[in-house]
Amino acid sequence: MAKNVNIQNRQARHEYTVLETFECGIELAGTEVKSVRAGSVSLKEAFCVIENGEIFVRQMHISPYEHGNIFNKDPLRVRRLLMHKSEIRRLYGQVKQKGLTLIPLSVYSKGSLMKVQLGLCKGKKLYDKRDSEASRDAAREVQRVVKESGRE
Repeated sequence: MAKNVNIQNRQARHEYTVLETFECGIELAGTEVKSVRAGSVSLKEAFCVIENGEIFVRQMHISPYEHGNIFNKDPLRVRRLLMHKSEIRRLYGQVKQKGLTLIPLSVYSKGSLMKVQLGLCKGKKLYDKRDSEASRDAAREVQRVVKESGRE
């Protein structure tokens, strides 16, 4: 039975406001699939581009599979994402008009397939980052107070 894989891009949620998410497949070589299942993927600097009606992910680092020898691919090679053409056209329009960007938020397995969760994102300003951090701290403080009052 295949091990469930779920690799998150935590930094993306800090740097961007996610407006909409999409699920798409990813075209991988055999050794890359084994490496992803082992959990050796980095989405830290990854982003997506739309070229010639196709969508590609760039700067997604998949470490070479340790037993892959000559079959290993370049860790930073450009990989094609698999989406319906109509979805790609709609995303292309939104990215061009509104100045949004496509960021891979996570890579996970769904049965025997590898999927990528894409986020249609808008960059956060510094004050937005501070606001979201302050609200997160306030929520944590409220949880702590509720927990302490329940003990007494």
